[in-house]
Amino acid sequence: MKSIIPKCRWHGFTAYLSACASLTLVFSLPLQAQGAGTPATPADARAQAPQDLTGYWVSLVTEDWRFRMLVADPGDTESVPLNPVGIKAAKAWNPQQAKTDGADACKAFGAAGLMRIPGRVHITWQDGTTLKVQTDSGTQTRLFHFGGNALAGEPPSWQGYSVASWQGMAPRGPFGRGPVAGQKEGYLQVITTDLRPGYLRTNGVPYSGHTRLLEDYDTFAERGGDRYLVITTIVHDPAYLTQPFVTSTHFKKLPDGSGWDPTVCRGDEPR
Repeated sequence: MKSIIPKCRWHGFTAYLSACASLTLVFSLPLQAQGAGTPATPADARAQAPQDLTGYWVSLVTEDWRFRMLVADPGDTESVPLNPVGIKAAKAWNPQQAKTDGADACKAFGAAGLMRIPGRVHITWQDGTTLKVQTDSGTQTRLFHFGGNALAGEPPSWQGYSVASWQGMAPRGPFGRGPVAGQKEGYLQVITTDLRPGYLRTNGVPYSGHTRLLEDYDTFAERGGDRYLVITTIVHDPAYLTQPFVTSTHFKKLPDGSGWDPTVCRGDEPR
């Protein structure tokens, strides 16, 4: 499945954020309209990787500060395109219950909301066809399966089942006249299904078990040498949303894991 979201090239971090935020909103279409099928992935996806996503990354909270760094009031659903059913569910969220309800403590740490929660991310290869993404917020682990398919009969989970593929692997030369010799370009696309119902935000903004999650992972280097990871996310949920919910989340690469701080799921605060 090819993403219709334009890939914004790097011209400085501030300019990148501004350009991509605008383009992402314009191109947020339902997932069904984003192409038919996913290209076959080579047997060893690690060897074919057009960029290195591995290492430790830390969140840069560049927008939605009051939703990501704090727990908003019940019913505060600004910018999330909820339908009436979703609005009702969001207003019913009880912050006092969230503090004590262990069964639902991880609802904000499911795949559709996890990457928006501030913290550190550790990305490694589990094997040649499986990329592992761990978060210290909520102590969660996501597995991205290259060439895989959702497993029939598997119970829904917080992180669901994620199918990954490299996209944009055929860079063009000047004026579109053939590929650039010796250059590798592309980005990671991940489609996640089989999710348990959870929260898009820590104040109970819901997503349902019918959610289908599309993510694009791309990295860029700033002129000074700093490296950034940008995750563009489209949440498509026919049960609670009137249209896809689109976000662009940013991380900066860290030199090592010295700040890694695993924290268990909590229902009353982002960390």
